[in-house]
Amino acid sequence: MFTYDEAVNYIEDIPKFTTKNKLEHTRKCLDMLGSPDKDRKIIHVAGTNGKGSVCAFLSTMLEEHGFRCGLFTSPHLVKINERFQINEIMVSDEAFVEAFLRVKKLADELLEAGDYHPTYFEFLFLMGMVIFQKENVDYIILETGLGGRLDATNAVLNPIACVITSISLDHVEYLGNTIAQIAGEKAGIIKPQVPVIFDGNNQEAAEVIKKRAQELECPWCEVKEENQKLLDFTPEGIRFISQSAVYGDTELFVPFTAKYQMMNASLALETMGVLKKYHGMEKMELVQGMKNTHWQGRMETILPGVIVDGAHNEDGIAKFVETVRHFQKDYEITLLFTTVSDKEFPDMIAKICDGLHFENVVTTEIWGSRKQSALELAGLFKENGCENVLVETNPEKAFEKAYKLKKDGLLFVVGSLYLVGEIKDYVRRRVHD
Repeated sequence: MFTYDEAVNYIEDIPKFTTKNKLEHTRKCLDMLGSPDKDRKIIHVAGTNGKGSVCAFLSTMLEEHGFRCGLFTSPHLVKINERFQINEIMVSDEAFVEAFLRVKKLADELLEAGDYHPTYFEFLFLMGMVIFQKENVDYIILETGLGGRLDATNAVLNPIACVITSISLDHVEYLGNTIAQIAGEKAGIIKPQVPVIFDGNNQEAAEVIKKRAQELECPWCEVKEENQKLLDFTPEGIRFISQSAVYGDTELFVPFTAKYQMMNASLALETMGVLKKYHGMEKMELVQGMKNTHWQGRMETILPGVIVDGAHNEDGIAKFVETVRHFQKDYEITLLFTTVSDKEFPDMIAKICDGLHFENVVTTEIWGSRKQSALELAGLFKENGCENVLVETNPEKAFEKAYKLKKDGLLFVVGSLYLVGEIKDYVRRRVHD
């Protein structure tokens, strides 16, 4: 018998970056587990940025109407249980271990037969499906991990909708080095005759998605920034009008400090419109659900004046810069930053510093094989014109320094979801101790 900690350690010892098994293998595993995806209303979400936010909006809106909604997402920020949520609440340690034991038994049987062991992500995905079956959820919202076409989540056969968020260059070593190639991988989740709702702002990506939808005779719905009108933008959130094909002009408030959430919210609203025959919800229920949405690590306010954001690629950084540029007119800005060594961090830092002014920058490090030197990061900030740059390798001490420096201004914690997770955990302990 495994304890919770032993189960987590077992999973963490499965290599994260290893050769993926074929989708047929994952499908076989699902069948051996009793086909937990069978007869479930599944919404499948892929994309480069915004996947998690769209999933969170969908989950909260469905919950508002009384539906029981399972959400599978990644990565986790503090605790691995976060990857499996029922109506926004992560599963208990007991439910985690129960699902782990079922998948571990399956993995043992496969190995004894001379077959394969599920990868880290595949193992977690299978656990998620086991959990959602046991909890008898009404809807399952699946966020892809890396890519789409070969992603373990793509082993599900009959989703009721496929959603594709914004697409930009990321993980080029796995997905391709052009927008069209990456869009092709993301569009791999599209299933025959299943509705497709997608971000149409990048024409190159949109053409690939539309072509794939047409090949598979899928109805498709394209959402663009021109369908939204900003009304108000404060550190508390955004109020805007979204034009929906089903719900018409809809005034929404989302509690996130980022303009890009307008697009994510609009994608979620359009998806709910396409699926109205399933849920029957009216506009005001959706508006209330949107208002109540919480999503960790995406322009999330964790203390007054302290905002964490997991932006860690080119598109995410561009949107972070857009947000900070709006607020630096009225607030002094302090930045706490780190990243991992396999990201294009010199370009990230150059883009962050281009057009932004920071009163203070604190660089730090996260533990692990992908750790990037805080000293090197500080040097890059100085090269890009930042004068007050401090180095503190310990993230908790770095946060305390940055928090003290922010005074009455705003502190942004950015560059890595791992950093966001560490800081959120530290702040939680700091508040409760």
